[in-house]
Amino acid sequence: MTDINNLTITAVHESYANGIETPESLFAKLRIQALEQKEFNAWIYLLSEEELQVYLDALKLKPISSTPLWGIPFAIKDNIDLKNIPTSAGCEAFTYLPEKSATVITLLIKAGAIPLGKTNLDQFATGLVGTRSPFGEGKNVFNTDYISGGSSAGSAIATALGQVSFALGTDTAGSGRVPAAFNNLIGHKPTKGLLSTVGVVPACKSLDCVSIFALNSEDVARVLDIAAQDDDADPYARGNTAFNTLPYWRDERPTPFSFGIPEQLDFDGNTETEALFHSACEQLRELGGQSISVDFEPFLQTARLLYEGPWIAERAWATRDVNRSDMLPVIQEILATTQNFDVTDTFDALYKLQALKRICDRALGTVDFVVTPTTPSCYLRSELEEEPIALNSKLGTYTNFMNLLDYTATAIPVGRLSSKVSWGVSLFSHAFTDMQLLSFAGSLQRKLNLPLGATPYSLSPLVTPGRIAPELTVDVLVCGAHLSGQPLNWQLQDRGATLKAKTHTKPAYALYALPDGKRPALIQKNGGSAIEVEIWKMPMAEFGSFVTGIPSPLGIGKVTIESGESLPGFICEEGGVADAQDVSTFGGWRAYLANQKS
Repeated sequence: MTDINNLTITAVHESYANGIETPESLFAKLRIQALEQKEFNAWIYLLSEEELQVYLDALKLKPISSTPLWGIPFAIKDNIDLKNIPTSAGCEAFTYLPEKSATVITLLIKAGAIPLGKTNLDQFATGLVGTRSPFGEGKNVFNTDYISGGSSAGSAIATALGQVSFALGTDTAGSGRVPAAFNNLIGHKPTKGLLSTVGVVPACKSLDCVSIFALNSEDVARVLDIAAQDDDADPYARGNTAFNTLPYWRDERPTPFSFGIPEQLDFDGNTETEALFHSACEQLRELGGQSISVDFEPFLQTARLLYEGPWIAERAWATRDVNRSDMLPVIQEILATTQNFDVTDTFDALYKLQALKRICDRALGTVDFVVTPTTPSCYLRSELEEEPIALNSKLGTYTNFMNLLDYTATAIPVGRLSSKVSWGVSLFSHAFTDMQLLSFAGSLQRKLNLPLGATPYSLSPLVTPGRIAPELTVDVLVCGAHLSGQPLNWQLQDRGATLKAKTHTKPAYALYALPDGKRPALIQKNGGSAIEVEIWKMPMAEFGSFVTGIPSPLGIGKVTIESGESLPGFICEEGGVADAQDVSTFGGWRAYLANQKS
């Protein structure tokens, strides 16, 4: 077998810079390695040498200095489209040839990443086990008698074996976290809507997320930063926030923080996973964390809604054009439970979810994040054969509630079991805290300093000491209805924001009164005006919910003030002022309103 390469993004780029590898030589080795390790059933489709050459040739036209993923190998779960490569979703009868790549794939390729192929999965992304595939059961990289975890089994296996630097999966109920736990990887389930799902075969369309597997949290953060782009073609897309970007990632010792530990813990009788969990909590305390007990019953009640409630009908909707006889028997059995629900059950479940979310949000608001086991235990593939649905449900104990409650989560490996299988914990928090969670995950991973995946490599020493840690507050610039004394100022004060300064923008902006007469729109304009604004200091934990509530065509972007500093502030989408009145001559929203009254 070929030697295993160190495939962290930094290591790959260093090997190119030092002349140790070229993209051509590296991909030739990786393709051979993937073929030699086929017994793990990671791949459904490996790109041929000719298919790879198209990407390698295109790479030569991209400048290395401005192409952050230049020559980086990655894998794609086979329910995500890659142009002119079959998409199967783990079902041969369903297979089709997409005419274009998924939005997220297009962004990554534009950034220089090169796909090695399409990976194996639980059929139609229905499962957390990795054994529900006609293309072979995904096998754990440390002990092939055990499950790899699913549904993104192949993506995790390929990354852990050192065949790719990172891989994309999907995560509706835990599919981006369970395989990470069992294969010694970082697995991140982004904020719902942060990564476009255009070009992704849906499982539960309203809950689906594209997830990221990598060897370390920094690589996840790099990929996330590139892939987190708003997409008008995705009705569930949500633009990223200013503080949830790569500059806010770090893996140095964090400032004092608090984390929640569930009062109700289930390890399915596994004393080894229980010991690893409590050890991980102690590591977090040594990093400066204060642990707080959290009543976890509302979270567990929410988790049960996903498969015991009418959301299962959404999976049936996603496969409505597929003959049930073409599916694996276990998938048919799961989808058949839709017959147990009627229309009114859907609304009953929605009302229950809304009530539970208020309780869970309140509990989560008392800490920086909650830490849980990623799974209670790990199981033999033979055990899954005996109890395919019951054990799959057990694996989702700590993952199924996440998308229903609109949280983000990161899985981190924390040790190995006597079976040699990896196991880990997960950190979760509110939407748009992705980089903050990945920072905590990076700190924990660096403290544990385990080997990366199934490779012999460990984290390298910090090469950028003094990385700026994320601030606990963020400055927000407002120019209209959120100004002091205006109708929406309460939205700032209720979130604990305080007025920091009154100032003006650079004379490079125009202010428009939107047709509703209640809101202004600020846009950048050559030869523009200086517009009155206020700067409010807001707790970072509150910023995500604030941004989420901003109605179109307004959003948050960088606005430059008269001092030359650029801050997150209200801006308007392109084309959003087509029917609006230019009121820049008044110099600010207050002056315009006063003129209207006179």
